[in-house]
Amino acid sequence: MGTKKTHRTAHGVCPADREANLARLKRIEGQVRGIAQMVEQDRYCVDVMTQIAAVQQALRGVGREVLRHHLKHCITEAAGKGEKALNAASDELIDLLYKNAR
Repeated sequence: MGTKKTHRTAHGVCPADREANLARLKRIEGQVRGIAQMVEQDRYCVDVMTQIAAVQQALRGVGREVLRHHLKHCITEAAGKGEKALNAASDELIDLLYKNAR
């Protein structure tokens, strides 16, 4: 018998913020397709790397917005549920920060 992973959702998601993040991600998706085309066309390595750096920066920007939301809403929600929930959320956040610091 396997363990079923539960689907968690964010708390207090603002529709305008969601739409802004989705729009940014769609632009990034287009940039990644453009990079693939550059590689297919054997474009100059520095040009390809410049575009890769732009995509990485754009993803970091979306990540910052998601993290900001998580701190304002999800951590606050956990704090309202008591010390055990807040400690679990804090541990999860610390693990996330370490993963993203690499």
